Amino acid sequence: MLLVVADRIAATRARDADLAYAEPEQLEEDLRVVQHSLVAAGAPRAAYGDLQQLVWQVETFGFHLAELEVRQHSQVHEAALAEIAEKGLHGELSDRTREVLDTFRALGAVQQRYGQRAARRYIVSFTQKPEHLAAVYELAELAFEGADVPVVDAIPLFETFADLAASVDILEAMLTQPQVQRRLAENGRRVEVMLGYSDSSKDVGPVSATLALHDAQRRIAQWAQRHDITLTLFHGRGGALGRGGGPANRAVLAQPPGSVDGRFKLTEQGEVILARYGDPTIASRHIEQVAAATLLASAPSTERRNAEATERYRGLADALDASSRRRFHELVRAEGFPQWFSEVTPLEEVGLLPIGSRPARRGLSVESLEDLRAIPWVFSWSQARINLAGWYGLGTALAEFGDLELLREAHREWPLFATLLDNVEMSLAKTDERIAERYLALGDRDDLAAAVLDELRLTREQVLAVTGNAWPLAGRRVLGRAVQLRSPYVDALSLLQVRALRGLRAGARAPPRTSCSTCCS
Repeated sequence: MLLVVADRIAATRARDADLAYAEPEQLEEDLRVVQHSLVAAGAPRAAYGDLQQLVWQVETFGFHLAELEVRQHSQVHEAALAEIAEKGLHGELSDRTREVLDTFRALGAVQQRYGQRAARRYIVSFTQKPEHLAAVYELAELAFEGADVPVVDAIPLFETFADLAASVDILEAMLTQPQVQRRLAENGRRVEVMLGYSDSSKDVGPVSATLALHDAQRRIAQWAQRHDITLTLFHGRGGALGRGGGPANRAVLAQPPGSVDGRFKLTEQGEVILARYGDPTIASRHIEQVAAATLLASAPSTERRNAEATERYRGLADALDASSRRRFHELVRAEGFPQWFSEVTPLEEVGLLPIGSRPARRGLSVESLEDLRAIPWVFSWSQARINLAGWYGLGTALAEFGDLELLREAHREWPLFATLLDNVEMSLAKTDERIAERYLALGDRDDLAAAVLDELRLTREQVLAVTGNAWPLAGRRVLGRAVQLRSPYVDALSLLQVRALRGLRAGARAPPRTSCSTCCS
């Protein structure tokens, strides 16, 4: 039997249609036949030893090893549909519209070669209405003109603060779409929803974004329970603290009830990949930590603790949300802030580096932050050793709340609040006020520079008062010592960079040099 299986696997690789497996599930069925036969014959050790390992590999990797997921902006889909409606499917379409259609055709080719699981998830960036999800299915139909349409799961990505607030309404309307109902019937009522961590933080600040994401997860989990849906929340976290970064296992344990339920999916990107997976021992430890946290977060006792804490400290959350958001908006909505931000940080220089997968901005100039991507927003502040995206507004919120004993109690009893303060403390440990002052001096807005430095000092004072630490990360010896050892080397680079930026800024402001025949040759 195993020789037959081996021959069929070889035929699948060689694309011999007469003997090949049409899909990996057929291979799994054959292996199960062997396994059940061994058990019936009294050989359970052979059945659940190496053979079980092979079954798990087929279940996990199929014929594709790594799944391909496609992601596209909702506005691109809208523009493509509008152009097709105007010019017709076979008209003179733009390169971007043809690329959208070709993407669906590529998904079909991958599925035909490696099976449906190889490429079926289609993430819609900036999902703001149910029509943005319906557009995915409509474009798939157009790409194949109704014949042999590939299996596609349209996954909404809620990124901005407003989109997070409207997420449940959009999901509710999504269920009325016939394509979605058909997929629910085929996949056992499974739905995936992606949450963006970066843009919401840029919209309302790190504190309000953290609370908004937690509330959105709670409401989406309740929506899934009402509709008997198996939910997977896909966390679009970045490595930086301003983009949802920080210890993943601690973040998992702070999730609201029902939002994990044995499944946790997140993005790993940039330098985080090397840091977490560059060494096999560290990679194994990290995966074990996240897996353990996923199991613990799904335990009834953990879910009950998180639910009770969220309810108990709801008033605190509302107060922190209002104060921190107001303070954040006072800064970023001040007249001239976008231009000042580009002067005191290497924003423009970062945008010129050929290291990103996307442009630093979505088309608008530095006159507006609305279309600035979150990655350069966070990265520019970190390059200036200010890390503003990870802490700004929290100091004012804690000071205005005022009840230190209740704050300390919440730090002990409320996992979400504890994780928030721990991440802010880490961000503060990597911030250097002396170097930050040098960067802020590159601009000509003393009022904005003073606001940043005042909030930095207040945040450090308030966070240390709540945590009881003498300095940031004092309670985490390994991490704190690592940051201390790293800082002198980074300080030299930061000072060299600010010197270079000062020269660039001075050159940009200086009048053009002129020459004359008398004194210049």
